[in-house]
Amino acid sequence: MNRAFVRESELEEGSALPERPVSVHPNFVTPTGMHQIEAQVRLLESEREMARHADDKPALARVARDLRYWANRRASARLIEPVTTTPNAVRFGTRVTMEAEDGARRSFRLVGEDEADPAQGLLSWASPVATALMGRAEGDTVSLPGQRAEIVRIEA
Repeated sequence: MNRAFVRESELEEGSALPERPVSVHPNFVTPTGMHQIEAQVRLLESEREMARHADDKPALARVARDLRYWANRRASARLIEPVTTTPNAVRFGTRVTMEAEDGARRSFRLVGEDEADPAQGLLSWASPVATALMGRAEGDTVSLPGQRAEIVRIEA
């Protein structure tokens, strides 16, 4: 039976929520990403206590599911320390500035999957764009969806 859609009445009856999917990629994290994971676990532990006191079974089910996910992410995290020297190639944790053929510049840092926020310039290292950039150097041109771009700067 497909559990993609769960009615709230089913939750109230004690049915289990579907598990949050866990990525198949290694769980590389920056120090900031590790702090975010730990903060999420602490927040959920606090929410669990509030839900217990309120005897809120749907909230307890949601929090338990989310705690399993974040505890798994914390346990599987591989902390990657930041580069301290100017890198000569794109790698996890570096900031990359690219210039597209139309002259537009974009800059982003390659981070862990849970830390990614493209609107804030944080791109998952496992994304297609990051995969195309890994190991490349300044001056290299890469093909991106719909255009080509040149790597103009790599920073720690």
